[in-house]
Amino acid sequence: MLRWTIRLIVVTLGLAGNAMAQQRVTIASAWGQVSAELIDNAATKALLRMLPLSIEMRDHLRQEKTGYLPSALPEIERQLDFSVGTLGLWNSTHFVIYYRSGRVPPPGIIILGKMTGDVSIFDRPGSVIVRVERAD
Repeated sequence: MLRWTIRLIVVTLGLAGNAMAQQRVTIASAWGQVSAELIDNAATKALLRMLPLSIEMRDHLRQEKTGYLPSALPEIERQLDFSVGTLGLWNSTHFVIYYRSGRVPPPGIIILGKMTGDVSIFDRPGSVIVRVERAD
């Protein structure tokens, strides 16, 4: 019974923390627009202070679009796996939009959030300029 109660508390706290902390942004390009929910961490807080901004992005490995931010975001915990719609950082200034699932080598990526909508708009060769803004 105690184990079940502890699990319930952990799940409840995890859900409440995510629900309270999410900020939404829009990511628009000539190819279309998607929304994203940012997670609550030091990197996303710093990103929000930069907005709005335009980022020139290029295709990389036919799984992601990558571009450089005007200044560095804080380094925080990283992970190796990503899924369709993940927003992340390869290094402190290297912004990434993943339109396919996969895995990166160590040290991994910093997760910023998750896009909603048709992220396949980025699944095409070539460069694109995206505009990242706070959602209303």
